Amino acid sequence: MDKIFINDLEVYARHGVFAEERSLGQKFLVSAVLFVDISKAGSSDDLTASIDYGNVCRFICAFMEKNTYKLIESVAEQLAGAILSYYAPLLRSVELTVKKPWAPIGLPVDTVGVQVTRSWHKAYIALGSNMGDSRALIKGAVSKLDENEKCRVMKVSELIVTPPYGGVEQDDFLNGALELDTLLSPVELLWLCHEIEQEAGRERKVHWGPRTLDLDILLYDDEMISISEPSLEIPHSDMTNRMFVLEPLNEIAPFAVHPVYRKTVRELYGELKAR
Repeated sequence: MDKIFINDLEVYARHGVFAEERSLGQKFLVSAVLFVDISKAGSSDDLTASIDYGNVCRFICAFMEKNTYKLIESVAEQLAGAILSYYAPLLRSVELTVKKPWAPIGLPVDTVGVQVTRSWHKAYIALGSNMGDSRALIKGAVSKLDENEKCRVMKVSELIVTPPYGGVEQDDFLNGALELDTLLSPVELLWLCHEIEQEAGRERKVHWGPRTLDLDILLYDDEMISISEPSLEIPHSDMTNRMFVLEPLNEIAPFAVHPVYRKTVRELYGELKAR
């Protein structure tokens, strides 16, 4: 990935643990490496195909002057997220360094600082419902994900009617899948999905039983995660056996690769149909 970089931008802002730092302010030095494909801008000589580093500098200054944090860790974390959100979808990742030249530590030092790297992540989520107004509930869940400041819904499949899975007698399901760009970690995304499910009246009483809304994280980048608390397994442990998952996922992401089997969704979908 190409890089645009800004080195030691001087900003006067009010951040610090001590009250005097937050009232009087002090100088900060901010450096940023923006990971973005600049090939189109390079061939067309069109600034709109790239990211204006002057605009980024002004954005950094405005953010740091407007907000106040005790820790430069918080400054870096919040600023990185704000830059990624504002300059999406061109910007995929940012490496940010925030330094304090006048750190009040009582010893001779040039600067102290923190450096963070934050990125947009690609996730795929299965959608399901067989209680209430299923179409409206799924549409509402998609909207809530897209409205979250750290998420962007990129694609949504058509919804299909499928028979229930798992042997529990119940009504047919409405199922689909979506592609999501997110700044959330896998666990943070799980909690967001659970929150949206609960708002839709989801109750976890019967395993594989009826539900107003079901949001399952299928894939998250190339991550392989298995934790018990909270319960999370990525890739989803049973996705390769579920036609109601693979069919809508194949519609929006046929070339997404399962990190365990190293096969595309299209290949997995074809194999399941053949079985």
